[in-house]
Amino acid sequence: MALVLSLLWFAVVIWLILRAFRQQSVLRQVAPRALAANAPAPDIAVVIPARDESANIGPCLESLLSQKYPSAHWRAIVVDDDSTDDTAAIVATVARSDPRVSLLRSPPLQSGNGKANACCAGAQAVADEAEWLCFLDADMRVHPLLLASAVIAAREGKIDCLSLTPRHQLGSFAERLMIPCGLYLLSFSQDLARIQAADSDDVVATGQFMLVRREVYESVGGYAAVRNSICEDLALARRLKQRGHRVLLQDGSRLLTTRMYSGWHMLWPGIAKNLTDMLGGPLPTLATACLTFILAWTSVLLPSLDGLACAHASSGACVALAPALLGSAAIFGLHLAGAAYFRIPLWYGFLFPLGYSVGSILALDSLRWRLTGRIRWKGRIYR
Repeated sequence: MALVLSLLWFAVVIWLILRAFRQQSVLRQVAPRALAANAPAPDIAVVIPARDESANIGPCLESLLSQKYPSAHWRAIVVDDDSTDDTAAIVATVARSDPRVSLLRSPPLQSGNGKANACCAGAQAVADEAEWLCFLDADMRVHPLLLASAVIAAREGKIDCLSLTPRHQLGSFAERLMIPCGLYLLSFSQDLARIQAADSDDVVATGQFMLVRREVYESVGGYAAVRNSICEDLALARRLKQRGHRVLLQDGSRLLTTRMYSGWHMLWPGIAKNLTDMLGGPLPTLATACLTFILAWTSVLLPSLDGLACAHASSGACVALAPALLGSAAIFGLHLAGAAYFRIPLWYGFLFPLGYSVGSILALDSLRWRLTGRIRWKGRIYR
């Protein structure tokens, strides 16, 4: 029995690692590229929803204003979503010195999602001015060739909605423990090749960066049609795809960087509000939480139990110890490689059982939020 369990563990680990690498191969990386000298530059309106983003909005705009894209063909509109800090004042100062930036106050939130409400207002304000709408989160820092590279990628791929994943900068213990595990979990659980296929009804996207053809955006009702969704980015992307438009998520790590959360106080609610939707609903969330916890601690307990039995002269356990150790060494190696990729101390790679355990609790909390119908985020309660 010990040998069967160890062989099964080794097979599961190899399958998970191969699956993670397969997902990475599907997620095509967008390289920095400049527009050709004679290439037309379509008009782009960058919409940045911002609620209490005084720590982020200045650096975000500073990086955006360094764009190597014809100045006459793009502008940024920051939609202040009823901030209680200096967000609006910072944007107003930048706007006075650079006409490419403007400030818009979001209309009062009567119902639905505050971010969707702000994005909707920003898109309406530039409705007749742009061929493309670019929705960008305030915690993004962008490469000078971001707009050019995204437009080129969308044109060449005949993409109606291009979403780009950023590179994560991890500062606190909470971020370094949880973000790598969360990204690995998505790569283990999602089949990107199936989801991104044109004939699939499912979709994957991130609202951190979305470049959408304006006509296409308006044809599906835009953010106004999904304002009651907590995961407004996924809801909009799904609506676009179900209406026959091409939606694609690609790797934008060479063009975008972000630090999404600064510690537990932001990370926990920030992930919990979306996680149930990201994992496919209540039952998949519950199953994922339980399975993740079991597999994480199997990496430690199975070789330990086999080794203990082997030390007590059990020949079967000694045979079983080999595949158990190989499987656990492989999964620890994967997480050590993740720590190196994120440029954090390597010892975080050894903490992944703890990270997945906390993540399982977080998933259950996300499920609790969803079942009680009350989700808290940035001082608001969404039902």
